[in-house]
Amino acid sequence: MKHRVVALVGPVQELYPVTSASAVFGYHGPDIPHHYEFALCAERPGPVRTTLGVDIVVERGLESLAEADTLIVALSGCSPVEVSPDLGAAVLAAHARGTRIVAIASGVVVPASLGLLDGRTAAVHWELTAELAVRFPRVRTDSSVLYVDHGDVATAGATATTVDLCLNQVRDEHGAALAMRIGRQLSAAPHREGCQRQYPELPTTGPVPDSLAPLLDWINANLDRPLTVEDMAARSGLSGRTFSRHFTDRLGISPGRWLLDRRMAGARALLEETDLPVETVAQRVGLSSAVNLRRHFHNALNTTPAAYRRSFRPDRAPHVHPEAAPVSCTPSTPGTQGTPGTPRTPPEAVPLSCSPCIPPPPAAAPRSPSWRSWRS
Repeated sequence: MKHRVVALVGPVQELYPVTSASAVFGYHGPDIPHHYEFALCAERPGPVRTTLGVDIVVERGLESLAEADTLIVALSGCSPVEVSPDLGAAVLAAHARGTRIVAIASGVVVPASLGLLDGRTAAVHWELTAELAVRFPRVRTDSSVLYVDHGDVATAGATATTVDLCLNQVRDEHGAALAMRIGRQLSAAPHREGCQRQYPELPTTGPVPDSLAPLLDWINANLDRPLTVEDMAARSGLSGRTFSRHFTDRLGISPGRWLLDRRMAGARALLEETDLPVETVAQRVGLSSAVNLRRHFHNALNTTPAAYRRSFRPDRAPHVHPEAAPVSCTPSTPGTQGTPGTPRTPPEAVPLSCSPCIPPPPAAAPRSPSWRSWRS
């Protein structure tokens, strides 16, 4: 059975978050596995006005929430939102059944008003920070990050972050390889972690490129090379110190951390989709050796590459390298998604952090929801 994603739209709807979510969770052709179904609903079904100036017809009402595995609250912009008793009751009932709540932009008001974000961090648009701090003092608002994902409830401050947050869900539920394939088909930018900045400061001094996109594309195309921050700076035509400052100001994460995250994402995709030896995987993503890859896997995921591969391909017999030293670790316990009708259990709250940027692997199917980006 496919995972059912339902997007709740408002009386005047911005189309971008809705179309972004449908692009990620929709059909991508016969060559890409299709794990999701996508539908729209509204508190009052019928014609819904959009910011584009045309109407869309939404046939389903709040009864759709009873069948949703993920509910996307895609309300528009940064205008104040009022939650009616009927809407609040429907969302609370869905959450109690285990439905994942994803709130975009001003949609964060819905889970916040229902107490689902009390004592937790929520990514909010910078224009809403002051208002939400007054209305919901028990919610820790953060306008500096792109999104925060607790597993049962996720928030994104800006509509432009919808693709990132939806791809993050695909990655956590079905693996990095599928998320990367969907992202490539959409021509999306390299995956942005939740801790990257939502509204970075503008540079004030020194020569800087108009966009980091060409550099990031070049890095992704050369992950097998032993790239350093100095190589990245030289490619940008900047000194190492200026480049590091500019990169961090733009993305909210250091270039070294970003590069390691890309190498780890590439390694995870190869482990999920190929039978390549761990040594070969390490070389293809620029980590030089199996020993180095195992060390980074242990630090970031608290597991080994072989165990990670088996979690996606349990029918594959384990291969033990004769020289591989065992890694002793205690698996983390993320929140659980459970079966339909079973409430999700959020993980224990931990401090907001930009490191590590990679979630622990699931102990068993079904995959657990993302709670690593940016845990609170």
